[in-house]
Amino acid sequence: MLLQEIREEIIQYGKKAVQSGLTRGTGGNLSVCDRASGLMAITPSGIDYFEIKPEQIVLINAQSGKIIDGDAVPSSECDMHRIFYKYRNDIGAVIHTHTTFAATIATLNWTLPPLHYLVAYAGTDVRCAKYATYGTVALAKNAFEAMEGRKAVLLANHGLLAGGKDLAEAFAVTEEIEFCCELYYRAKCVGEPVLLPQDEMERMIERFKDYGRRIEEHEEI
Repeated sequence: MLLQEIREEIIQYGKKAVQSGLTRGTGGNLSVCDRASGLMAITPSGIDYFEIKPEQIVLINAQSGKIIDGDAVPSSECDMHRIFYKYRNDIGAVIHTHTTFAATIATLNWTLPPLHYLVAYAGTDVRCAKYATYGTVALAKNAFEAMEGRKAVLLANHGLLAGGKDLAEAFAVTEEIEFCCELYYRAKCVGEPVLLPQDEMERMIERFKDYGRRIEEHEEI
């Protein structure tokens, strides 16, 4: 089977998203771009994550959008995934969810500000893209524009889109930004959160690049 390992990995992370409470039912969608073949593998439309079979993961040419293989209809948001693979080389996987707190902030059309250093998983902040009907090229373009220089974007009145070099990173970004959206919601309920400065967020972005892969250097205490 073409790209069997990638297809199976997508199914695995789809189940993990449900078990982690990041999506429910058939909501959201996941994809991976195989740069060697130029193909994007994406979840099918309307099939429960625990019922999806590898052959139902749809393979699409990332440049042309032509369906190459798959025994199901691709996610309605395939253009919103494909635009990142076509124009950004740093994105190898994309996860779209309707997580509760990210969707809450998105309904307010707010940017997620740097209230916590974990926002740096995505960037110095997370912008909210202009609203457009789901499954349209307009939404894909809005998301792409608002996610410039970042690894996540809120979709106005909709949800969250996160990217990474692979599914593991895209999943981590999804989890951390949902957590930060919850913090923002809770902080706004009782007051106005104190935000971290730009230089600190840039420092955090640099630290996260090698997180878990280097030994920290500590100053003398």
